[in-house]
Amino acid sequence: MKNFIFYSILNHIMIFGLDLNGIQNLTNWKLLQDKPVKIEWKEYKNFPISRSEIILDHSIEKISNTIQDIDNYPIIFDRVTKAIRLENDIVQIILDMPFPFSGRDYVIQYEIKQSKNQWIFSYSSIIHPNEISDNNYVRLPNACGIWILNATSKNKTKIIYAWNGELLGNFPNFGLEEAWITQGTEVLLWLDKALKEES
Repeated sequence: MKNFIFYSILNHIMIFGLDLNGIQNLTNWKLLQDKPVKIEWKEYKNFPISRSEIILDHSIEKISNTIQDIDNYPIIFDRVTKAIRLENDIVQIILDMPFPFSGRDYVIQYEIKQSKNQWIFSYSSIIHPNEISDNNYVRLPNACGIWILNATSKNKTKIIYAWNGELLGNFPNFGLEEAWITQGTEVLLWLDKALKEES
């Protein structure tokens, strides 16, 4: 019982510790790249938040179905080596990093909100009793992110993907901006590729 109460309190704290649902209202982003994917960043609540944006020629329904298909992330996103479902809305994601850097992992709980022309998938780090600990990976305890989809027409969707760009471990600060550009570009282009292969 004590463990249950401890994890419940801790989960509540972690879920509401860093919330990116308001990023659409933030201003003064620093532009890092304009094409093929627009990448920006800014400091928000003492964390470096990165944001990528693109319009893809796919319906909002098709894109949202792919984003919430977390069990298949290792097929959709090349850097994801494992997606371990711990509960219905809780997963552990394990990421590969380029040599010589250690891989990263994080445990997140997610929620989905949707209306007629908008779909939002947001997630934040939590601690879970069944999470896997591996010293070969650097845990990202502050991981959080959000996908915001807005239908611009029947088969066109504007996508904003934002995340906490903190990488911790042995990753040098001078390489962060390049890492954000790489991640933001890869994630959205891999998503586009997966959607095209489904067609």
